[in-house]
Amino acid sequence: MAYDYEELLRRARLQIPEVASKRERLELPRIIHSVIGIRTTIHNFKEIAEALNRDPRHLLKFLTREMATAAAMQESRVMFKGKFSRETFQRLLQRYMDQYVTCPVCKRPDTKIAREKRLLFLVCEACGAKSSIRPL
Repeated sequence: MAYDYEELLRRARLQIPEVASKRERLELPRIIHSVIGIRTTIHNFKEIAEALNRDPRHLLKFLTREMATAAAMQESRVMFKGKFSRETFQRLLQRYMDQYVTCPVCKRPDTKIAREKRLLFLVCEACGAKSSIRPL
């Protein structure tokens, strides 16, 4: 059973997940926010959560804990109690991506959160790595 190099290479490429062969990177949409009185609203919150491939409630829970404030979700927007700048949200979204989106092994954003018993894991769809993450 002698295989040539080209045949083995072709078979190996067929087994690689499609996600691993893609080269585009994750680009977050620009945060559209407004500050009215003592409330800050992010108008495209659901769009941001979809770009991260995360549940909007999980992202909202992270942001409210990090900013130590209350928030309410209405359709595709979120209203936070307090005045916050766009840079604050961008910094917190970057921290969220580092902890809950980006694979620590291959540094790709193609991950999902899986729950096993009471533990949460970040499962990479590109390299197959499985890393534990801190629950919110």
